[in-house]
Amino acid sequence: MPVGDVRRAIAGFPHPDGYDLSVIPLRYRGDKPHLSAWTDFDDKGITIQIPEPFLPFGEIVPYGAKRRPGKGMRFIWLTEGVTFRTPREVLRFLYLHEWMHWYLKEQRQRKSQAETTCDRFALYKPQAHRYRGRRVRGAPAPSRLADGYPTSTAATAARAS
Repeated sequence: MPVGDVRRAIAGFPHPDGYDLSVIPLRYRGDKPHLSAWTDFDDKGITIQIPEPFLPFGEIVPYGAKRRPGKGMRFIWLTEGVTFRTPREVLRFLYLHEWMHWYLKEQRQRKSQAETTCDRFALYKPQAHRYRGRRVRGAPAPSRLADGYPTSTAATAARAS
């Protein structure tokens, strides 16, 4: 993707201070593209791979788990089927997902391997799909992260006043 397209796609999203963003092609094998991105905390970089050639594709995204009754730690994954129609949607979804990894590690000093938290942040509703929406303001309010429903600091400030 050209740099201008990347900048326009993530305009208004929070920026991971001190981290570089790389968008590279994903040359997938087989007949189905998939999601691929990572955050390198040592080199301070986020890398997002956009499937090439791009064909619309679907992914099942787990965003939480529900405890099942009975002995032991049994649970059911809560998932949502997502169709990515454009490279822009893939970029925005993966950027928000990886930004949340950065936020958990660098801002909250927590483990960053919280995949369902990061997926939930990228998918969060009621703003309809964030990765399809126009704007995301600020960082999630720390008090809401524990509940699994991140909100913007602007919304938190508005509620407090």
